[in-house]
Amino acid sequence: MYRITDDRAVVASIDFFTPIVDDAYTFGAIAAANALSDIYAMGATPLFALNILAWPRDSHMLELVGDAVRGAVDKATEAGIFVLGGHSIEDPEPKMGMVVFGEVHPDAVMTNATARIGDRLIMTKPIGTGILATALKRGAADEAGIADAIESMQALNAGGLVAVREVGDAVHAVTDVTGFGLVGHLHEMLAASGVSARVSAAAVPTFARVHEFIASGTVPGGTERNRTAAAAYTTWSSGVDASLQILLCDAQTSGGLLLAVAPEAVTDVPAGSSWRWRPKQSRMSRRPSCAPAHRWRPTSVTSSLAPPARW
Repeated sequence: MYRITDDRAVVASIDFFTPIVDDAYTFGAIAAANALSDIYAMGATPLFALNILAWPRDSHMLELVGDAVRGAVDKATEAGIFVLGGHSIEDPEPKMGMVVFGEVHPDAVMTNATARIGDRLIMTKPIGTGILATALKRGAADEAGIADAIESMQALNAGGLVAVREVGDAVHAVTDVTGFGLVGHLHEMLAASGVSARVSAAAVPTFARVHEFIASGTVPGGTERNRTAAAAYTTWSSGVDASLQILLCDAQTSGGLLLAVAPEAVTDVPAGSSWRWRPKQSRMSRRPSCAPAHRWRPTSVTSSLAPPARW
């Protein structure tokens, strides 16, 4: 974040990765939604984006590059921004992402460093996309079989931003759950805020079939590394078996937001399995306006935050 004036600051973020689905258009849309999440997590409004593209030059893959770019641009349009350009290189392995710029009032910036004792934690998307994407890559699942996860990864976290603004000061800290998994990103929030948390593993929303794939050994390397790292700062209760530990550490792509909310305001926060948008497109407006498609009850995953225990 860079402060320009007393009432204006710009936020910039970059993210890109290799394909996690077979369809090029969907890959582009997920890459864009994932890159936009950092902007939403800081409370900023996206302004514009630049594409990042690494792509093979063989004829089959070149036929797909247009679909991938179109998916990214369509997702940016849904977010109400333009893609103003970008850069591409030749690469034997496809990679795609975005640099995204946003704007926020300096006093309205949200961070992951201000959670408070007694806060409740709310998640806006289920977890398990890393395991499901690995199942797809290994041929253990097809896209139809993990359609709910693919839809979730394409969903913008813009709904979380609007909900946070509606609740106001009662939302104390926010982070997006991505590569370090739920436990890893929660740890970052707790360490930065000087508190600890007790999480009810059974209350964490998850996608269907994840335990089936974990049992068959379909686990990404990043998830395994997250679990190893978590041993230094996590105390697992006896009821949380290895399968559940793996899931809670699963490396996510375009995951949801994790909110630390004052307990008295939990019922005021729209929550559920996802935050959905129906953007109102207009050829005459610079950016489409978005409104929540529906609202639901919050999914609470912890009883309360507490003074720091063991990291």
